[in-house]
Amino acid sequence: MKYINQSDQLEQPDGGLGILLVNLGTPDSPTTSAVRRYLAEFLSDPRVVSIPRMLWQLILHGIVLRVRPKRSAEAYRKIWTDQGSPLLVISQQQLSALTAALNPRLTGKVHVALAMRYGNPSIATVLEKLRRQNIQRLLVFPLYPQYSATTTASIFDAVSTALQRWRRIPECRFIHRYCHEADYIAVLSESIREFREQAGEAQKLLFSFHGIPKDYYESGDPYPNECRSTADQVAKSLGLHDHQWQISFQSRFGNQEWVKPYTDETLKRWGKEGVESVQVVCPAFSADCLETLEEIREENRAYFLQAGGKRYAYIPALNDRPGHIALLADLIGKHISGWPEAESSHGEKA
Repeated sequence: MKYINQSDQLEQPDGGLGILLVNLGTPDSPTTSAVRRYLAEFLSDPRVVSIPRMLWQLILHGIVLRVRPKRSAEAYRKIWTDQGSPLLVISQQQLSALTAALNPRLTGKVHVALAMRYGNPSIATVLEKLRRQNIQRLLVFPLYPQYSATTTASIFDAVSTALQRWRRIPECRFIHRYCHEADYIAVLSESIREFREQAGEAQKLLFSFHGIPKDYYESGDPYPNECRSTADQVAKSLGLHDHQWQISFQSRFGNQEWVKPYTDETLKRWGKEGVESVQVVCPAFSADCLETLEEIREENRAYFLQAGGKRYAYIPALNDRPGHIALLADLIGKHISGWPEAESSHGEKA
């Protein structure tokens, strides 16, 4: 392995702390070619698709990437904004708000940066910028409340792969998940409560989480259990009875069985059974994206209404709401405890 030349850092002072925020990613534009590049990277990750590599590459390049990019590009165009991809725009807003929230709480040199697991800005590119700033400590913060090998562990893989090329690696810490944090449950519950106070309550509240294949769960991925725990705690916080809410899983891909119940099938069934009003929230997404804005807000709305439902509403992700930013800042403060940057300018712990 060829290591990155770090001789230019020998005389540099301590570059301080690097905080790397990471979300899933997005294509550079809503075009078929850009989406094809993005999907090729995303679907080539063995954490995402665990089919034997040779067989999967034949399927991916022979079938999937010939058909899916055009359809996905059409979906992206429906939600694309003048500023670009909603996920990237919102993530940048989170970065700005979080940097402002951390500034008075931390001391020394702190570099807060944003990367995407797939697409741009890439983890490798952003880490290289942090390396050139001579960081000595690194906190990696995957913006996924619930842990899954398909998301959180994939970010770990990408970070560790990049760091393998550094001759001198920084001291590293990694936030595993945060769905168990009481403040996360409180902020999520507050956002739902505020929405329902303004829009009125629906007959059903559906907690829709991104799905994973059933065999991933059976192989030990704790994600579905953490999703169920999240929904249960929020439902209790909101004072909901069992008949008022349900959990489901969305975004399945391919022919294999995924963790059930499925979001689209649940909404179709409710519409046929006479459920008139539904509100849907997606707690696994820290920022709105294709899967929430197009799949849930638009596509699944149509399923419910066509099946007989009357009123349907999507509750936005936490995005850059103040309570969410405060939660993320508190988590960072907790995870950098003991590092010099955790001391504020007033000598108090961050």
